[in-house]
Amino acid sequence: MKFLLTRAKGSTKAVAERLGVSRRTVERYRSGAAKKPQKRLQEALVQETESQWQPQVRAQARQRAGSSGGFVISCRAYFGFGPEGTSDEGRVRDLMVAVSSSHARAILAAQESGATDKDLHALVAEAIADAYFRQGGGGRAGVEVQFADVEWLDIKF
Repeated sequence: MKFLLTRAKGSTKAVAERLGVSRRTVERYRSGAAKKPQKRLQEALVQETESQWQPQVRAQARQRAGSSGGFVISCRAYFGFGPEGTSDEGRVRDLMVAVSSSHARAILAAQESGATDKDLHALVAEAIADAYFRQGGGGRAGVEVQFADVEWLDIKF
């Protein structure tokens, strides 16, 4: 109740309307006179809190990933860039890589601007290639990495 009142700038009327209860009920919970809500009110509290809390948490996580933290990409897909018979030969691999904040920013910006799945696929492939195959540059800095047949992909920030 406290969270919803904070989000409504203290308006008991606004919170009461959203929860479908009287203003007096909201005031009783705020003052501590009432502590355990009935089932219908409990469900409404959970629903309203989640609807306002989750976008805020997601926005903070996205901002953190793009500014300093980057994120972790886990996937199973076809990767490779080397000739047959080498360890770099293309094959299906399970990977989990930490992606830099610059790649995270590019992926998130593209997603927010309405990029197609194909565009996002290319950005994710480039991020994985830099983090896993081209790590530290070396002799692999300009190598073209194949990324295809994605079975699953999970991004955590």
